[in-house]
Amino acid sequence: MDRSYWRTVSLVTLWQVAASICYYTVFAATPFFRDAFGLSRFTVGLVVTALTLGYAVWLLPVGASIDRFGEKRMLVIGLVGLSTGAVAVAGAPTYALLLVAVFFLGSTYATAIPGTNKAVYDGIAAGHQNLAMGIKQVGVTAGSGSSALLVTGLAGVLFWQAGFLVAAAFGLVVALVFALAYHRNDGGGAAEYPDFRALSRNRPYRVLVAAGVFLGAALFTTTGYTVLYVEEAIGASIAFGGVVLALVQLFGSAGRLVGGWLSDNLPGDPQTRIGAILLVQAVVGAFLFLVVAATDSPWSAVVAFSALGFFVLGNTGVYYSYMATLVAADEMGGATAGGQLALVVGSILAPPAFGYLADTVGYRGSWWLLAAGTVAATGLLAYSMRLDPPSEDVAMRE
Repeated sequence: MDRSYWRTVSLVTLWQVAASICYYTVFAATPFFRDAFGLSRFTVGLVVTALTLGYAVWLLPVGASIDRFGEKRMLVIGLVGLSTGAVAVAGAPTYALLLVAVFFLGSTYATAIPGTNKAVYDGIAAGHQNLAMGIKQVGVTAGSGSSALLVTGLAGVLFWQAGFLVAAAFGLVVALVFALAYHRNDGGGAAEYPDFRALSRNRPYRVLVAAGVFLGAALFTTTGYTVLYVEEAIGASIAFGGVVLALVQLFGSAGRLVGGWLSDNLPGDPQTRIGAILLVQAVVGAFLFLVVAATDSPWSAVVAFSALGFFVLGNTGVYYSYMATLVAADEMGGATAGGQLALVVGSILAPPAFGYLADTVGYRGSWWLLAAGTVAATGLLAYSMRLDPPSEDVAMRE
């Protein structure tokens, strides 16, 4: 791996860290939203839904713009927008305006997956893309973990909005660095939406996308409710809950790196070996949701949530790597958009349902809901591994 490899990977990962710090401040701040605006657990879930809905609505238009104008320009605009959104959330005076602000913040985060994936697949040679994807995806969990410590830590020293303002300032600095140092900037073709009609004829891809709904529900609901759960059900402080969320993200980073390395280095057919890695992550994740539901002390929560992070937050890089074994190279852009939309759909639907169950029957029922959804994902993944792609010309080959 030459110098240009590490330059591309480091710049894209730095961008992803800064973007995720801005975006995931919302997840870390759920206890403060509840206190500041007098919210129930259900209406806290609606804040997460508004955030991810903004992301979902703009994902395809932003993806087309990245094809048209190049990833560099759009990633710089996106990070400036994320910084602006973080400031807007911090300054929202009412619950209604808070929902508007988080919707805007989510919409600007839509530049993340299409832009950074394009940078990896266009700028990294075949044979090293899975590890590069894993490293880049660590930026998500590293940023999220940093935001958890930032928001909950500064709230105890200053005020709860302080973390959002620091995140915004860091985002602007990284946007400037990225604009000056990142040199790949192609684009210029006609902006086109993904050809979902062609993808709809790909049976294993369709099944994987269905599994993605449940995987996304598990991932985003876990990050959205960790701090609140640790405070309310375990009885620890909000600052301790922030540490637990940071550990979830730290172990999620480790899971992404390990998953990416195994995807590149294990022997056998790529569809079989990468699908098996993703399947194991889902099976163990479903079991760990039951373990989390039974935790009753701060330190058992640390262990349970750390393990949960490794498997549930650690599967996104493998999810996209497995997708590359099912679709043709020229369909990977549309396939990525469809797969990401599936994750986002799960993240829109699950948090309010989780919060409603927590309000009515308690948190144990909420975690059981995520366990059941992850079990459904394992069944779908196992089925997709039995299906053959419609073409041998897939994006990832030996």
